[in-house]
Amino acid sequence: MSGSIDPLYTLSGFCVGALVGMTGVGGGSLMTPLLILLFGIHPSVAVGTDLLYAAVTKAGGTLVHGFYGSIEWRIVGRLAAGSIPATALAIGALSQADLSGEVSRAAINTVLSAALLITAVVLMFRKTIIKFYADYVGELDPRRTKTFTIAFGAALGVLVALSSVGAGAIGVTALILLYPDLPIRRIVGTDIAHAVPLTLAGGVGHWLLGTTNWYLLASLVLGSLPGVFIGGHVSVRIPETALRVILASVLIVVASKLLV
Repeated sequence: MSGSIDPLYTLSGFCVGALVGMTGVGGGSLMTPLLILLFGIHPSVAVGTDLLYAAVTKAGGTLVHGFYGSIEWRIVGRLAAGSIPATALAIGALSQADLSGEVSRAAINTVLSAALLITAVVLMFRKTIIKFYADYVGELDPRRTKTFTIAFGAALGVLVALSSVGAGAIGVTALILLYPDLPIRRIVGTDIAHAVPLTLAGGVGHWLLGTTNWYLLASLVLGSLPGVFIGGHVSVRIPETALRVILASVLIVVASKLLV
């Protein structure tokens, strides 16, 4: 890629930003597959660049939620206590691999496909999952809730470091299960706030591995910021259920394409 802003990547950033604004799902599940399938970017570079892209966009969301006081920083700390060390370990494992080789390409595509399928299932069956959990597990005591939050953060750290997917729909659903009494607005704000250190840690790790394209990143961010703003305004005019079903269907198709 040449050393300049590419309008085609900027347009892609705008489209993904608009979808994120409409659905609330993190850009990783949309942007990384787009870079791989449509533009032929190597999976490791797509993941590494998208992580920093997500850190920038999530930082904007965190400022908004922080202004309105809709972030539970205590829970953010618990998640980060698990996710940051796990991210470092995942990056360390990646440093031992040949990230430019076909084996790494296949491995990252497989992890990415699995993450996309999990995200699609969560999008379509979130209410069913929450009801099942409430019926058969119920609310945990504070000590177990804290332990499970840290453990989930660790799992999310590995998943995001390897695929850049998971900090959106999966994170929100897990927090709803772990903190059922917390208002959904604070759930979303907390998930977005945690995504900033999570994606930043993963993005810096990939930068150190040499799997970040800065010109690509600049092009994506230039388009995504106005896209998120416009998508947020359009979302109030489109049924949420329809958006989630359409997005989940797209993720399933994309996951199958990555495995071919």
